[in-house]
Amino acid sequence: MTFESWIAFTAASAVLLLIPGPTILLVVSYALGQGWRTALPMAVGVALGDFTAMTLSMLGLGALLAASGAVFTALRWAGAAYLVWLGVKLWRAGGTLDAQPRTDAAPVWRMLGHAWLVTALNPKSLTFFVAFLPQFLDPRADLLPQMAVFEATFLTLAFANALGYALVASRARAVVRNERAVRAVNRVGGGLLVGAGVAAVAAGGARS
Repeated sequence: MTFESWIAFTAASAVLLLIPGPTILLVVSYALGQGWRTALPMAVGVALGDFTAMTLSMLGLGALLAASGAVFTALRWAGAAYLVWLGVKLWRAGGTLDAQPRTDAAPVWRMLGHAWLVTALNPKSLTFFVAFLPQFLDPRADLLPQMAVFEATFLTLAFANALGYALVASRARAVVRNERAVRAVNRVGGGLLVGAGVAAVAAGGARS
């Protein structure tokens, strides 16, 4: 794994994490209803959930990549197409977050567990990691150290992203309800994802 691959993975992960999916909507819902106290337990729960989903995905991905070089190439192309599809979908998304304030006074452990379950048990998470990671792996190098670095990087970003969303939602609620702000984030993120998908195809072609 080169430093350039790690930088590309970090940048793409940061963009993907900003996309408001089920996990982020849950984080925002708790923050809107109960304030900043939800930020840390929700961020920890999200990180643990991503750790679960990413580890399971890596175990399956490692077996697939060990089986065939053709499978690795197919996953690269599928992952690139997936990034482009996500980008187009995000670009066309609306300008609102469908997050209703949760006013039930849940204890810390329950909030943490809720975030973990929503993140870890989302089937899309497992599919996403299997399609996403091959874009940055070097099949000629040892896979385990690469996966460990990528997982640590992604989990750090996931924790920071969830914490940031929770703090912004609890302190500046008008921002997460501002259609222009949400639409701008969606379009910038969508454009970056399409670019990442195209770059992955170009890089794959250069390697072959």
